[in-house]
Amino acid sequence: MQSDRSVPRILTDLFGQFTELLRSEGRLARTELSENLSKMSSGLALIIVGAVLLMPALVILLEAAVAALERAGIEPAWSAVIVGGVVFIVGVILMLIGKSRLKADNMIPNKTINQLQQDASVVKQQVRMDNDYQRAA
Repeated sequence: MQSDRSVPRILTDLFGQFTELLRSEGRLARTELSENLSKMSSGLALIIVGAVLLMPALVILLEAAVAALERAGIEPAWSAVIVGGVVFIVGVILMLIGKSRLKADNMIPNKTINQLQQDASVVKQQVRMDNDYQRAA
């Protein structure tokens, strides 16, 4: 089986395909990084919201402690403790969720890395097939 494709033509085609592949992978990497940055910014927003909620919670809890000491256990102080405690817990939960979204592992473009590994495998296979074809010809 004789082909009308010469070695230079095969190499030119291979180089062109490889160049286009690199461009596509670059677009994929940019898209994935953009998605990861979006996740990171939402994580940061949750940390900020958590911090904002923790500030009044601390104030409420401190006021409740002062009121409890002044009043020696009268109900308004305990209601302030309950409200401050709930706000404090919500703030901590939001900060923990935000922190988990900021992990460095979440920023690695895993999809792109996997795709590049697959592409490298295909290129190696194509080169092997072209070499085998040239030996047979």
